[in-house]
Parts: sequence; structure tokens; C-alpha cells
Amino acid sequence: MDSMELRKSIEALLFASEKPLSAEEMKEAFEEDIPAKDIKAEIEALRAEYEETRRGFRIYEIAGGFQLASAIDFAEVLKRFYQARDKKKMSPASLETLSVIAYRQPVTRAEIEAIRGVNVDGAMKGLMDKGLIRITGRKEVPGRPLLYGTTRDFLDRFGLKALDELPPLSEYSIKDLDPALLPPELKMQESSVEDASEASGETAEMV
Repeated sequence: MDSMELRKSIEALLFASEKPLSAEEMKEAFEEDIPAKDIKAEIEALRAEYEETRRGFRIYEIAGGFQLASAIDFAEVLKRFYQARDKKKMSPASLETLSVIAYRQPVTRAEIEAIRGVNVDGAMKGLMDKGLIRITGRKEVPGRPLLYGTTRDFLDRFGLKALDELPPLSEYSIKDLDPALLPPELKMQESSVEDASEASGETAEMV
């Protein structure tokens, strides 16, 4: 096997492997007894070729082996690609639930369901599994329900440096929610708002 054929064979092995390959492991793919030093020499030649032509991938030495992987120079491009792909993979229900949590955090499950008007168990489990939301504590009300918020992975996934970079969104109005779905603490807020409105109206009439 000449040098060029060996080099191309090594390239094919690295491309097909999901894990780093050592020179000794690559030797098993050839019928001839090719010295490990010759394999390493061709790997170095490939590395130099990729560097010189500024290819989108490089050969990295990892854990005693060699692996073909995307060049670090293109990390941001790949990050945006996978962020967009992950967004597309999420169901509308998951995206809606995540939006409520992102804008209203810390928020309880009952508050999320009051806003969405549906059970969110499945959507929240999926978001937890993806590492996009987390439990942040308990709300100091009767029953002390769990509070949820977004994670650092959420910021990374959507390309945000901080939560204040979220696009503006008008606040959800408590009056727009189904009273039967409201948790006790929100019902109290709703009553306070109505009482305040009535009091304002009475004052205006008196004047």
C-alpha cells in the first residue's frame, strides 16, 4: 500500500469512527502489517493538509487516540445550527410552557397551567429531561408548591447571555385566565385587583 492510499484509508477510518482511534487500532483494518509509526506519520500529514487548506474539520488527539471533528473556528456556526434544530424539535406545547416559565419565573406548575389552560405534566417533564428548566425552590404559600425557572442550558440553547435579553412580552393579565384554574394565591391577587377597581369607581362617583 503506497503512502497516498494509506492516508486516504486512515481518513476514511477516522470519518467512520464515533470515538478516537489509536494507531494500533487502525492497524487491524489493514491486511498488511503496517507499522504504527507509518500510520502516525500519515495522520500528521492529514492534519497539516487540513490546516493548510483551512478545512471545516481537523484531527484532534484525544485520550491516546485520534478523532476527526469540526474545527474550533466554526463553533459558533455549529452552535446556531443545533440551537435552531432543537427549537424545531420542540413541540408547540413545550415551547408555550417554556415561554411561560421564561417570562414568569420563578413560577409554580399551577400558575403555568392557569396561563396555558391545560395540564402541563408532559411538557414540563420533557423540558426537565432536556435540561431547559429546573426547580428553584418553593413558594411561601399554603402547600408550598415547587417553583420552576430556566437553566443556563436554556440561555445557551437560545443564544442569550442573560434573561434580560429575552424579547419584550406584554404581561399576562390575570383577568384573562379561567378563575377555576387559578391557584389560591392568584385568586387572592384577582380579588385585590377587583376590590381596588371597585373602590376607585366609588371614589370617582363620590367626587
